[in-house]
Amino acid sequence: MKKHFVVFVLFLAGISVFAQTEVEKGMAAITREAVKGQLEFLASDWTEGRGVGTKGEYISGDYIASMFQVYGIKPFGDVAVTQLSRRDMMAGTRPQSGKSYFQNFSLIQYEPGEEQSFSVISTGTNSEKSVNFGFKTDFSVRTGVVGQTSKAPVVFVGYGFQNKEKGYDDLKNMNLKGKIAAVLAGFPGHKDTASVAYKKFAPEGRRALYMLERNKSELLEKAGAIAIIQINPDLNPMLGWAQNQIYPVKGAYYEADKPLSSYNDKSMAMPTDTLTANIPTFTVTPRLANEIISGTGVNFAEFEKTVAEKMVPASKELPGKMIAFNTTVKSEIVKARNVIGYIEGEKKDEFIVVGGHYDHVGKYNGYIWNGADDNASGTVGVMTIAKAFMATGKKPEKSIIFAAWTGEEKGLFGSEYFVEQAQKKKMNIVLNLNYDMIARDVEKDTLKNMADMSYTKAYAGIEEITKKNLEDFKINLDMSYRASEKPSGGSDHAPFAAVGIPIFYFMAAMHPDYHQPSDELSKINWEKMTNIIRIGFLNTWEFANSDAYLQKKELPKE
Repeated sequence: MKKHFVVFVLFLAGISVFAQTEVEKGMAAITREAVKGQLEFLASDWTEGRGVGTKGEYISGDYIASMFQVYGIKPFGDVAVTQLSRRDMMAGTRPQSGKSYFQNFSLIQYEPGEEQSFSVISTGTNSEKSVNFGFKTDFSVRTGVVGQTSKAPVVFVGYGFQNKEKGYDDLKNMNLKGKIAAVLAGFPGHKDTASVAYKKFAPEGRRALYMLERNKSELLEKAGAIAIIQINPDLNPMLGWAQNQIYPVKGAYYEADKPLSSYNDKSMAMPTDTLTANIPTFTVTPRLANEIISGTGVNFAEFEKTVAEKMVPASKELPGKMIAFNTTVKSEIVKARNVIGYIEGEKKDEFIVVGGHYDHVGKYNGYIWNGADDNASGTVGVMTIAKAFMATGKKPEKSIIFAAWTGEEKGLFGSEYFVEQAQKKKMNIVLNLNYDMIARDVEKDTLKNMADMSYTKAYAGIEEITKKNLEDFKINLDMSYRASEKPSGGSDHAPFAAVGIPIFYFMAAMHPDYHQPSDELSKINWEKMTNIIRIGFLNTWEFANSDAYLQKKELPKE
């Protein structure tokens, strides 16, 4: 009787497994243990901070490719030729070629050379005076790709801030072509939280403020400026240039002998047929900034107070003022690679791209920027969704590309290169899912379940299916939704959105450990991270097998 009972129980278990749906099989593959196991290696000291083109990043890339292979994901990178041993070659074995997991490209890495010069030239009725300032005494420079020598007029452009929808534009009617732009840090009203301007223009969150400053340079370069002078009247950069200090990083990490290198000391650029992205940006001391505006009628404090109250720009060309500068550059070529795999769908030529960047900011002087959240977490999200898709046992309708991008921290280069190549091949990419920083909390997140999802506004079904899946599968996430026509910003969804491909993008939190050595495994919220991966899988599964929630809708005319 006991034997028959055991057989009966096993029979029922078999029926239960057989009855499990494809989605349930996929969800069962997304476990905390699987997530933790992958992240603990990617964010370990073995991968040395995964700086672009470094040994640690190459180790990480090999690991990601290996995991794709373990999960059964096919390679979708460049065509590679197998390497043969001498014995095989002697035996007449011919090399075989086929796709690899790696998409290779080159980047130019560059940094300021030792010789830099900067002079403020003031002209009067009967005289011309040139004041020559010292490098790393009164100015530092983020150079262009190659060195430059120039002499040009100066234009004060206020905050270099534009919000045409709300009626403010520091660049309106200003001619910047061939001129040098002097720009203040911040935005209208940023020093007075009670001001009308602050309430109208204040960015939401630290990342938004970071993107505001980053976008200024792009805006000024697009307007024709040949160089930018960044001015912060309340901050003296001399404090960071001293060569004999014991230098703290956010007050927690110290180097006894010399300052820790800034990750921004070395920049990168994609090689092109023309000279682009070559505008130098100078950071200057208050005394240099005051020399620029001396005798011009510009007063920084008065400008900021007036703009906060009246929200009226006061940009102007500075009469009798010119800047002469000379920059030198040290550069080299760095090999970089994306890691790309795919599942072929019933529709071989219709693709969804699931991606996240695996690079971070490397190591220096014994310190490792592990980047557990940024963005080992998102990379694990990509790998785990790949694992879940294979666990379903079903071939999806659309083909799915799984991508670990490189070069995000240096300028979205990996995703940009992929999109550029996809456009040339006329690939039909219908959607991009981007994961970036999906594993942390902010102070206000008392329940430790808050997350953000950005998406392309014309595809309202993305938000609809997210809400539905969160409810149907009882996923503990308090999700905020942000829709925009072409989502931009400093993450890898932006190149897709720029060419009209709809996107949805998950992020958990912007935290104080961002780009610090303290972004470590010990601070990961494993439950939140696993839940964000689950909702990403559920959404992607829906989009891969149905167009019901992936229909473009006409936006209302404003």
